[in-house]
Amino acid sequence: MADLNSVRAVEVCKVAPQPTSPEDHSATPDALPLTLFDLLWLRFAPVQRLFFYQISNSFETTILVSKLKASLSIALQHFRPLAGNITWPRHSPKPVLTYVQGDAVSLTIAESHADFHHLSSRSNFVEAKEYHPLVPQLPISHEKAAAVAFQVTVFPNGNGFSIGTSMHHAILDGKSSTMFVKSWAHICKHLGDDPSGSALPDQLKPFFDRRVVQDPAGLEPIFLNQLQNLDGPNNRSLMVTQFKSPPPDAVRGIFVITRPEIEAMKQWVSTKMTEMIKNEKQSDRPHLSAFSVTYAYTCVCLAKAEEKQSDKPVLMAFSLDCRSRFDPPMPANYFGNCIAGRAVVADRKGVLGEDGLTVAVNEISETIKRVDSDGILKGAETWVQILYPAVSSEERFMGVAGSPRFGIYDTDFGWGRPSKVEVVSIEETGAMSLAESRGGIAGDVEVGLVLEKHHMQAFASVFAKGLQNL
Repeated sequence: MADLNSVRAVEVCKVAPQPTSPEDHSATPDALPLTLFDLLWLRFAPVQRLFFYQISNSFETTILVSKLKASLSIALQHFRPLAGNITWPRHSPKPVLTYVQGDAVSLTIAESHADFHHLSSRSNFVEAKEYHPLVPQLPISHEKAAAVAFQVTVFPNGNGFSIGTSMHHAILDGKSSTMFVKSWAHICKHLGDDPSGSALPDQLKPFFDRRVVQDPAGLEPIFLNQLQNLDGPNNRSLMVTQFKSPPPDAVRGIFVITRPEIEAMKQWVSTKMTEMIKNEKQSDRPHLSAFSVTYAYTCVCLAKAEEKQSDKPVLMAFSLDCRSRFDPPMPANYFGNCIAGRAVVADRKGVLGEDGLTVAVNEISETIKRVDSDGILKGAETWVQILYPAVSSEERFMGVAGSPRFGIYDTDFGWGRPSKVEVVSIEETGAMSLAESRGGIAGDVEVGLVLEKHHMQAFASVFAKGLQNL
């Protein structure tokens, strides 16, 4: 009898972009040089996501897999470079993503008799290791790295399936990866409805022209030099830097902050800031956004739950989409990386104190203000030197993956909205994931975490108690 928790690979196949006419082929490039925003992530761990789909009635596995394969091939017509590989040719000053005829994406078809409802539930903790067999490994060597890999796992006893994605961060940021998966889903859902079989709405049509990326400070050679000396010297390897491993008892949890709770936090912080301004402890009122209060609240709860006895500051980090921050702005559908990171250093006693939320929100707000005043590339020459040691260090660094703006729960392949979406790779970086809530209520935010079990239990208690006291 098979192990009920096992995942069995039924098929490992290669899916190539569906052939196109010469006119359509010329619209999608076969090669994409990496920009300064891509290079930053060259040695970073792949971003792994899991989409769980519940199907109410019995379904035919053969039909499901056939539709997913066919629609993936069509989607790759529009995103042909994703079927290629990153290489760093000796004659090239920087790496390049290149598609050549015959290249294809790895797609694993698997079957599992694990408890689908347990894995896809949003109300219970799941051991982090339970998701590992559901996401594909991205083929990466010193000389070559695939852009993407996918896995479809069918749960015949649970009337459901999952789609696991592994994507190279040097090719896609969160906005671009979401665009591709939504394009695949859109084509799958409408397969057979559209005479051409490949139409995409305008917001899902990728813009590939790298000439819109500005590098006035000449950051590319700086990044390249730093990357080659991460564990060099002159190391042109494409292998991923080893990050921290999660503890054996690590569990995953999802927590929801509702829009009324977010508004209550804004009001609470606003009142506190008014008092501080009156008492001349603060000269300016911070910008209160859903992101700043959600992120700040989660960081405060984490700091309290992990009970770290230290005088060291609380380290927070987040990314900002740069597309609209250039002059002129870049197209919203620009495909590639276009994010800039910012680090926030907050006094630990202040964060753990009575006004901890206000302290954290203020630090985050001030950091965003400096971006708007100084420019998005201010201090960028230090990004590589900050990023890799930070995610490799045992020191707690509270980062962010994803965004509620991506609308990840709108990814409908024709079997409805996902019942759950997880960013599996946050267990390696220690980041939290942010998304809109599965419930579809505008303004609700979903926070995903991977923590040691006792820390997760403590976090859940602190998190719930704080919301009740708003």
